[in-house]
Amino acid sequence: MSLLQRIFSSKPNSREAVRLLWQTVVDEARRPEWYARLGATDSVAGRFDMVTAVLSAVLVRMESSEELAVPSVMLTELFVADMDGQLREFGVGDPVVGKHVGKLVGAMGGRLAGYREGLAGGEAALADAVRRNFTLRSDADADTIANGLKAWAGRLARTGDENLLAGSIAA
Repeated sequence: MSLLQRIFSSKPNSREAVRLLWQTVVDEARRPEWYARLGATDSVAGRFDMVTAVLSAVLVRMESSEELAVPSVMLTELFVADMDGQLREFGVGDPVVGKHVGKLVGAMGGRLAGYREGLAGGEAALADAVRRNFTLRSDADADTIANGLKAWAGRLARTGDENLLAGSIAA
């Protein structure tokens, strides 16, 4: 390889290793059942709530495997990149997009802590985390979303590391 080829060749993006998993997170968070039957609000805020809840469960699952430490960082980086892109699509300009992304990442961190505790602490703790972190429809119940998240976490727990990274979640 010539010097110019090495200088100007693009290096593979390490985040591509978890791109399929990120797409699975987004697909799960967009599943109509969360909104139509389980009570998440179908709004920008409600969709963010759903993405962070689904992603939190995946990150908690990844914490159970030492081999998934680096991929979990890459998955979080994809979340940040996606939020940056979404904000730009909404018309948020360069001068303030970083500030908004920082707030969203902070919200994600807080929610991750709440869902981690909720998933470890049983149904009441998870329902409490949902109450604190979700925009629910007026006719919705936090227990219903919590049960859905518990089922999602159960599917993740039954998924091997390799399949998880490939975005192939157990039924």
